[in-house]
Amino acid sequence: MSNLQRVMMKSRLPPMCPNPKFPKPNDRGFRRTTDYNPVMWSEYFAEQRDVQTGKGVFRVYLTKQPEETGPLLVMLHGGGFSALSWAHFSVEIAKIIHCQCLAIDIRGHGDTQTDNEDDLSAETLAQDIGDILQTMYGESCPPVLLVGHSMGGAICVHVANMDVVPALIGAVVIDVVEGTALEALASMQSFLRSRPNTFKSIQHAIEWCVRSGQIRNIESARVSMPGQIVNIETGKLSTNELPLPEESTDEPTKFSNPNAIAEDAELLPPAVPTPVPSASAAAAASVKKYTWRIDLSKSEKYWEGWFQGLSQKFLDVRVPKLLLLAGIDNLDRALTVGQMQGKFQLQVLARCGHAVHEDRPHEVAEVIGTYLLRNKFAQPAGDGHFLKNMPMC
Repeated sequence: MSNLQRVMMKSRLPPMCPNPKFPKPNDRGFRRTTDYNPVMWSEYFAEQRDVQTGKGVFRVYLTKQPEETGPLLVMLHGGGFSALSWAHFSVEIAKIIHCQCLAIDIRGHGDTQTDNEDDLSAETLAQDIGDILQTMYGESCPPVLLVGHSMGGAICVHVANMDVVPALIGAVVIDVVEGTALEALASMQSFLRSRPNTFKSIQHAIEWCVRSGQIRNIESARVSMPGQIVNIETGKLSTNELPLPEESTDEPTKFSNPNAIAEDAELLPPAVPTPVPSASAAAAASVKKYTWRIDLSKSEKYWEGWFQGLSQKFLDVRVPKLLLLAGIDNLDRALTVGQMQGKFQLQVLARCGHAVHEDRPHEVAEVIGTYLLRNKFAQPAGDGHFLKNMPMC
């Protein structure tokens, strides 16, 4: 029977009687429950380590050693994020190629503690990466692929140009281009002011992260968002409080941020009068327990230094390069000409936000895995299924 025949036959059948035991999403009063509870780093990484250099103690996360020889993927997060933003990507890339992932909490972020937390100049951040690798591996450093997102992508380019990683084999920059980045700086302070300054719980922060669209993949937000906030009383990163007690759950929160997106708002029943909450309940709802790990607004003087001249510096990098963007319109003139001349590989992933590697970790892993296999920097993992079905363009 053809598909057309099936459709015609179905159209003649009487409608099925709905089962009252199982409400449908469009039934009044039905509401999906979303799990905003945080997930620990150990679900994705094999080891966390504090690396002592002459400038401070840097928190890094490592996946397990590959079964066969492979490159070391050194991953640098964007401004305000943490090394845990690479958690899902690290799992996905290990399914495709033999490699080890090293995610670093950059100075001023995550659980890294340095002598001068406010020095976020491009040169300082790039030198930090070189110092970390020198401390960890010395002269026996494996082949290194630098992977950076947003600010981390700019630091990757600076690291490559400063030659502080002698074993560098390639560079991957995710969703950062000089022209669009410099244009966005004018509205950056307004964007930062639009974010809530405090959260009453870790779940509250994760819920905001997803509803505001900062991260569109809730599973990634559950592991990465705790690395971006600290406990106001203790000053420690919220990841140090995990796992949370089982009874530590929150009610859904209504955000005042106009950019917040309410889930299933059209499915809720009409509002009914509710009793006035007691003073103790109101006080509990207004608790300010967590805040941002870093105040990005204070780093404004370094913003132009991250991105000024970035396109030409990217083109000047002497190793194979990959630029991964969330939209083709983000290319500026210098990169457009360079891409037409074949100076780097360009890949665009649609239907995702700025945190491309968090929103679509599997697709990003496929792109980077393909790039490494084509350049013969890595060997395929598993039974080689990905290599047999590797995209040709």
